[in-house]
Amino acid sequence: MALHALLRRNLTSFFSENLLSPSISNGSLSLHIACFSTAIETKPSTPPSVFEFLTNKHQFSPQVASRAAPILSRSHRPENFDSVLSFFKQTGFTNSHLEKMLIVRPNLLAADLEKIIKPKIQVFQDFGFPSDDIAAIISKEPLILHVSLENKVVPALSWLKDLLGSIDKVARALRKSGWLILGDLENTTLPNVQTLMSRGMSRDQLVRLINYMPRVILYKPETLSRCLENMDKTEVVWSSKMYVYAVAIVCSMPGGAWERKLQAFREILEFSQDDIVRALRQYPIVFSVSEDKMRMVKNLLLGTGKYDASTIAKFPRVLLYSIEKRYKLRFEVLGMLESRGFIEKWPSLRSICTLTDEEFFENYIDPYKGMIGEDYLGKKAVRFKREGKLVQAV
Repeated sequence: MALHALLRRNLTSFFSENLLSPSISNGSLSLHIACFSTAIETKPSTPPSVFEFLTNKHQFSPQVASRAAPILSRSHRPENFDSVLSFFKQTGFTNSHLEKMLIVRPNLLAADLEKIIKPKIQVFQDFGFPSDDIAAIISKEPLILHVSLENKVVPALSWLKDLLGSIDKVARALRKSGWLILGDLENTTLPNVQTLMSRGMSRDQLVRLINYMPRVILYKPETLSRCLENMDKTEVVWSSKMYVYAVAIVCSMPGGAWERKLQAFREILEFSQDDIVRALRQYPIVFSVSEDKMRMVKNLLLGTGKYDASTIAKFPRVLLYSIEKRYKLRFEVLGMLESRGFIEKWPSLRSICTLTDEEFFENYIDPYKGMIGEDYLGKKAVRFKREGKLVQAV
């Protein structure tokens, strides 16, 4: 109300004074009025929202921006976002890398660029890491940027380089697990390494273990000791080429999980103790298969009438192959060939599993394609690759 009265008095005074003055022309009067009107209607521009900033300026997906914006909107340092993102991009981070980080740690954009982010990146560069490795490692585990350089990053990188021998190998290990930096080197990692080597693991085996499943050396020392006690019961010798992988598999199932896995092999697959030991020595990875997969493979094999449970014990790798992409199609083709008298006996299960698509095509489809090929064209199944072309075989 007061503002309205003030405006009215000013306008009245303006017209009263200037209408009586011969020096003010109609054009000048119009110009004054236009300027006055424009000054009243103009509104100050508002800064873009965090969501708009992320999507419009930096081309992040709406999904990522919508998850990060509510958290970043509470930041007291919005002016920091652009400089942080620009630095990451200059360092070699792609939008894909940045989106991965924003999803898990959106507050990283509000971190102090000079004190927190740049020093960590600089250390990786000083060690000789290429920019693509730095981006891959940090984007997978951005927490690395928030831990102590002196107590975490530098000691871990130094130890890994001494052990693995090259930055390329260190980068490969860190791409698998950034927790090789984040873990407690002094109280966990080094004691675990000492335990493994004191029990007979060679340096080469340790390197292989870190490359295969680095989290084994990151377990609590007491957990690792219990896992190694389970390993002692398996009768797998330390000198075996597969020992490292057996250790990794057994240690991936701490507590009672390993015993439950062995029980499943006995009850579902009818493995004897000798079968279990042999499988662990030859193909330890099969013990990572779920109980549901065990049942499905067993039911499928027995359903053919050609194989029994002992076949799985003789060749446990059968548990690793895809039911849809490897077994069902091949069993269907073999069943058709047998029903039409083209084959008298099915091949061994080992052959069915290990033949490539090209080899299976050449042995069991190509010779009969003129007779049965049309029966399978158009069905949804695996396509066999032959002579550089994908041939729809089923």
